[in-house]
This record gives sequence, C-alpha cells and structure tokens, in this order.
Amino acid sequence: MINLQILIALVLNAAALLLTAYIVPGFHVASFTTAILAAIVLGVVNTFIKPILSFVSAPLTIVSLGLFTFVINAVVLFIVSAIVPGVKIEGWLPAILGAIVLSIASTILNSIFKDLGKIGK
Repeated sequence: MINLQILIALVLNAAALLLTAYIVPGFHVASFTTAILAAIVLGVVNTFIKPILSFVSAPLTIVSLGLFTFVINAVVLFIVSAIVPGVKIEGWLPAILGAIVLSIASTILNSIFKDLGKIGK
C-alpha cells in the first residue's frame, strides 16, 4: 500500500514540474499525467544516478564553489526528458533555469503542504 505522504509528495513534485514548465521558456511538460510520470522518474534518477554524478564531479563542484551542482541538476532533467515522452527541454539554459525554478517551487510547495500527509496520525 502506498503511503499518503509519498502520494502527496508525488503530486506536489508534479505540480512543481508544471509550474516550472509555465515559468521557464524552453521547458515543456505536456500534461499533468506526464508530470506525474516525470516526477516518478525524477525521484528514481535523483536516488540512483544523481549521487554517482555528484561523486564523479566533486572536484568541479568544489572548484566552482558549488555552482556546478546546477549543471548536475540540469543533466538529471535531461535524463528525465530522454525517458519520459512529453517532457522536452530545449537546451542548457532552459535546463539550468528549470533546475533552479523546480528546486524553489518544490521547496515552497513541500513546505506549505508539509503536514498534509500527517492527517489522522
């Protein structure tokens, strides 16, 4: 059985993806269903692939004082766009801006609705 908090986080991350697509030119998500699928894939990529990318690029991240993390996040979004049909990113600038906006939107939405999944506990 799926946990209510996981389901809420999934919907909030899908909403953050749609908001990012609305704000960032060149970052496209076809529908809410596509955003849900992209949020699932994004979670899997963030769990398994992003740590490897972060480890391999640690020297660049240190030299750039952490700014290379934006490039890593953009690569993660490119991976998601390659896997999920209906997600399209038209270049590096939309990917980097999308990563920044997605991070901010996701943080704001999750902080607003952080207690929503704890109802009834």
